[in-house]
Amino acid sequence: MHRARQHAETRTRERRRRLAHEAARLMAEGGFRDFHQAKLKAASRLGIHDDASLPRNREIEDALREYQRLFFGDAQVSALRMRREAALHALEFLARFEPRLVGPVLDGTADARSPVQLHLFADDADAVPRFLDEHGIPAESRSRHVRLDRNRETDLPVWRFSADGIGFDLLVLPRDALRQAPLSAVDEKPMRRASVAQLRELLAEDEIENYLDVPSA
Repeated sequence: MHRARQHAETRTRERRRRLAHEAARLMAEGGFRDFHQAKLKAASRLGIHDDASLPRNREIEDALREYQRLFFGDAQVSALRMRREAALHALEFLARFEPRLVGPVLDGTADARSPVQLHLFADDADAVPRFLDEHGIPAESRSRHVRLDRNRETDLPVWRFSADGIGFDLLVLPRDALRQAPLSAVDEKPMRRASVAQLRELLAEDEIENYLDVPSA
């Protein structure tokens, strides 16, 4: 009985691992941005339909990092660096809204298709589009459902535009959301986010890491 249970648990872990890696491949190569969609597509492709075998989003994110490292290497590193540098300029440009960088560009899973995702803070929802208009930046308006915490969720405005071939995604939150980040769709914990100073530190760390990775002559 004990051996049978161990065998079942081992099989479930293996299925979770296979599903996580297939979902990661779909996100890296198939353009999937939503963890849940990638997970269901992977399950359909592999013919695995029991809920116990479905990996957590964090497992897929870890598998995605591994996949990018193995198959995209320098190209992914370059795309990530370019977007982090663009994010730094955007944070400085949008300083009046106390912006924060979030999402794949911060977490390190961004690729050449990933937009720079920023959180801006303003109690006047029209302040951001006015600012963009004053600076001649055409932007598209969207809305996004956001879970502010365990008890509060709402639809908030998003402004999207492109500059130098890189997409930007600006979510406008009320100023009191500066105190605590909204919940992440990955693990339902407060989102990781970075200020200008924190992003500068991250870029400096990247530079040191890249320098150390360069083989000596």
